[in-house]
Amino acid sequence: MRKLSNIHLSDVQTVYSGPEGDLWELIMGEQIHIGGLESSLDLAEHAGIKPGMSGVDMCCCTGAGMRFLLKMRQVARMCGVDATSSVIERGKARNAKAGLSGQIKYVQADVCNSGLPSNSADFVWGEDAWCYVENKQLLAAEAARIVKPGGQVAFTDWIEGEKAMSSAEAERFLKFMKFPTFEDLSGWSHSLTAADLKVLHAKNTGRFEPYVNLYIDMLNKQFTFDALRIIGFDQDLLGMLAGELEFTRQLARAGKLAQGLFVAVKK
Repeated sequence: MRKLSNIHLSDVQTVYSGPEGDLWELIMGEQIHIGGLESSLDLAEHAGIKPGMSGVDMCCCTGAGMRFLLKMRQVARMCGVDATSSVIERGKARNAKAGLSGQIKYVQADVCNSGLPSNSADFVWGEDAWCYVENKQLLAAEAARIVKPGGQVAFTDWIEGEKAMSSAEAERFLKFMKFPTFEDLSGWSHSLTAADLKVLHAKNTGRFEPYVNLYIDMLNKQFTFDALRIIGFDQDLLGMLAGELEFTRQLARAGKLAQGLFVAVKK
């Protein structure tokens, strides 16, 4: 596991309460994860999400994943857990506009200590967000506690690829992304197994580089003015962000970054 000791939950909250979070949503859409709808459908298929189920979305942000599950997988209800009040409030407004307020509730809490009842959810869900959580082992244990026996813990996450980053590369990338820790396929699988979950799927989706290429094109070719507006027309800042995205693309191209898909079942 990669670690960066000076990044904490408060840094992540700052990102998603401010212009940087708005910038990510500009170039990635409301579903702020690699692959958008394609990725969500793929994860739902691997996890066997069925109509009528109830789930918990850990690190739910505004709740785009929950709205997807309600609209396109016909789950009955969802509970989203996130530590950032501003994204929860934005999510409530979006739920109301979509007519889904009655089926979605939020809990503002640390996802490692959510306070939700044990054995209460048919599945636990996450999309490219658990990389922001400092203690992956505690998060896996919390997900295992909440899900019912026989239920699924299903998530995608940014992970280190088959080729290792150098120490300098890892420090630069984690600092830019505000990731306090960073796992690979085997590390996440170990954490799930240690939480007494049986790992059914743990794989590289192969989507990372193509979608980062798309985001860079959108930023450079279509949304440049919109991005500048979000960051107060600070062209130097935009240049820095573009440089870090290019660095991220080079890591992905070298096989050092990937999107992992994980599904585990509670015994």
